[in-house]
Formats: sequence, C-alpha cells, structure tokens
Amino acid sequence: MKYAWIAKHKKVWPITLSCEVLQVSASGYFEHWRRKDTPKPSKPGASKRISDEALLVHILAIHAEVKQEYGWPKMWKELLARGIRVGKERVRKLMKLHGIKARGKRKFVVTTDSKHNLPIAQNLLDRNFTPEAPNQVWTSDITYIATDEGWLYLTGVIDLFSRQVVGWSMRDNMQTNAVTDALRMAWFRRRPEPGLIFHSDRGSQYCSHEFQGELKRFEMKSSMSRKGNCWDNAPTESLWGRLKVGRLYGRKFATRREAMDEVIDWLNFYNHKRLHSTLDYVSPMTFGQRWIAAQQQDKKSA
Repeated sequence: MKYAWIAKHKKVWPITLSCEVLQVSASGYFEHWRRKDTPKPSKPGASKRISDEALLVHILAIHAEVKQEYGWPKMWKELLARGIRVGKERVRKLMKLHGIKARGKRKFVVTTDSKHNLPIAQNLLDRNFTPEAPNQVWTSDITYIATDEGWLYLTGVIDLFSRQVVGWSMRDNMQTNAVTDALRMAWFRRRPEPGLIFHSDRGSQYCSHEFQGELKRFEMKSSMSRKGNCWDNAPTESLWGRLKVGRLYGRKFATRREAMDEVIDWLNFYNHKRLHSTLDYVSPMTFGQRWIAAQQQDKKSA
C-alpha cells in the first residue's frame, strides 16, 4: 500500500515529496494514520487520552488540510471541534517541538486610487464592525495577485455580521465594472432589504457615478473610510491578509486562470470551514446558520 511505503521511508524521503511522486494527497496520508492511530476505548469509562504520536498525526492532517493557515490557537479549536479533547498548552508545545506553525504575516500594498475629484460619501460605519443581523452592513475592497500573464485584480464583498464573502469578481483590470460585478453578485445572492450600508475606501471605482448609481438602484447607503485610514475598513483588509499569507504567498501562477482557481478554492474554504476568532471559532457559514436556527426557534417559542 502507498501509505505504508511512505510511512516506512519517511526518514529517507520527505512525506510531501513521496505523496507527490506516488500521486496521493498529503492530507489523505495524514488522515489515514489519524484514523488508524485514534484510540478507541474498549469499554465505558476507559481512558480517552490520546497519545502524543496520535495527536501529532491529527495536527499534521489538519495542517495539511488548511494549507498551513492555522497557528496553535486555531489548531486547538479545530481539534476540539473534531471531538479530540486535548489541552491547548499541550497542542502549543507539540506544534513548537515539531516546528509546525502558521505562515508568517506580511504587509501588502494598497491598490485603490483615491486621488480624484469624485464625490466622497460620509463614513456611516464609523468602525462599528459588529452589526446585529445579516445584510445590515457590507464592506468591500480590491486587491491584486501577480501572475506571469500580468496582474489579477480581485474585488470582494463581505457581510460584516458573519464575515462571509457574499460577492466577488476577478478581472485583468481595475475598472469600475470590477466592483459593480461583485456588488451585483452579492445582491442577487442575498436580496437585502433597503437601507443596507455598503462601506468601502475612497477609490475612484467606488466613487464613480456608475457604482453609486448601482447602490441607489439597490437602495443601499454608501459609506467610505477616512482618507488614508485602512483601519476604517479593517475586516476586509484582514481578509486579504489571510488569503495572501494562507494561500498565495510563495506561489507562482503561470496564468490568471490558475490564480482564479486558487482564489475560488480558498474562498470556499474560508466561508465554509475556516475558523474565525471573531465568530467564537466557527466558520462564517456555520455562524450564519446558527443565527438563522436561533431566530426560527425564537419564533416557535413566541
């Protein structure tokens, strides 16, 4: 069996290299040994303490699955979510001992152009990043990704309540239609009630007559950050940091299509699986689903 061969020769060949040569996934390899090494108590009341060796396999499996995005705090929360009861200090020490850590943080350049004579909207958000329900506040921003074909520009729209990415677009330019496409996608997916606050920076794309006309058509209120203040749109800036550090840094993309596929894969991971510290360590989708379930339960109880 391929997994057995890899395990036998792991001191000679790196596991990831062996997996690549044998055409098996590294996450599948770790998951195989995780299931095999997980202790199964023979009777009620038996000890459920997992060995360091088995715990390490769990950690390596998760680390491979999330593409090295988690440090020890999120790793501990992920282990608990998967039913593995273990202390956080034990996870921290084991990861440190084996050199398992999240990708390092990096600074990224702002792409939007705010040097224009277009009208600027008032900052309605005023750093209130915790709305009480979905579809009350959306935030948006543009970032860029390098490929051998040239830049790929990504626009995202986030629902601040659950931090879910509800709309996006990817283009080879930074024209206004890039942001209008992301807005339309978000609107058609959510159909929010009138009065939603749409917050962005002062980039010319967001200030354009075309984009502001779309906001009025959807009965949304435009809100913009103060000049040169990235903290006024911190959640969206943070999203780009997670994407680039977690998935894009160190990668080389031959084509824009290749980069787009990677971004879409990460957005699905982010929305459905990635633990979010602001959401009490659940994914944006899980947070939103729990809120809906709670609202339905309240209606039944009323």
